[in-house]
Amino acid sequence: MALDDATTAFLATMAESGMPPLHEMSPAQARGLGSALLEMYGPGPEVGQVVDHTVPVEGGTITVRAFTPRSDPRAVIVYYHGGGWVIGALDEFDTLARQLVDRTGATVMLVDYRLAPEHRYPTAAEDAWAALRWVEAQTVELGVPLVVAGDSAGGNLSAIVTQRAKAEGGPSLAAQVLVYPVTDADVDNASYTDPANQLMLSRESMVWFWDHYAPDATTRSNVDASPLQAPDLSGLPPAIVLTAEHDPLRDEGEAYAEKLRAAGVPTVHRRFDGQMHGFFTMVTLLPGAAAGMDYVVEQLEQYLPARTGAAV
Repeated sequence: MALDDATTAFLATMAESGMPPLHEMSPAQARGLGSALLEMYGPGPEVGQVVDHTVPVEGGTITVRAFTPRSDPRAVIVYYHGGGWVIGALDEFDTLARQLVDRTGATVMLVDYRLAPEHRYPTAAEDAWAALRWVEAQTVELGVPLVVAGDSAGGNLSAIVTQRAKAEGGPSLAAQVLVYPVTDADVDNASYTDPANQLMLSRESMVWFWDHYAPDATTRSNVDASPLQAPDLSGLPPAIVLTAEHDPLRDEGEAYAEKLRAAGVPTVHRRFDGQMHGFFTMVTLLPGAAAGMDYVVEQLEQYLPARTGAAV
């Protein structure tokens, strides 16, 4: 089906701004796009507390921002933001994180992994893993489920750390939420080359992202870059996968969901018709974002304990 009216209107507004295509920008210019969108999102719901933590990683430190609910947390969700491993900042995902806390009753840990081209592959994947191990150590006393989630490149990192947790015998994960994830480096499949999918994210912009993140093309088929290439997905935690109809990443996300199912992993998947890449994080802007959040919350419910604890 065609793009929904809200998305069409949003794209028209962006076109009127005169902003060049992403792949014609420098990384610094592209990072300004997220800041512009942030102003449009508005504030999210009130939460109990927001605290930044400094987490050691190889060669430096990163920030993990903890959003805690106003009652005892039912789970801890480690969230990796999107942006092609090149763009994306914690403040740009503040409203989304607050919505997740409000809707799920979980603590959300938003990970500020280091970005390319300053920090190329495999830095993002290594930072994502270090953050997950740190969160596990800090929250194990809560005795609540641990979930990983992410959108786009963040979905890529979620899939990667989930596979690594299996390989290394932990952390134990209750579920993985993969929102239009990058799972492969094939930029010539049907959804990549479909003219209807060349929108805010296009084939050219994904090539741009890959070139900044993993300029050595021989590394892109590694499982910590393209998790679809993993030979065995059995034994992974249940997966909740969202894809968008008009998205270059649609086919690889759906291929990953199918491969998970074939490996015996409990997997649910929904393709959001009329939506483009990025819809999930465009909170308050697109009705599709609300529908995506509803779906994630509904599907996660079966993996979370009942709500308990008094408000604080």
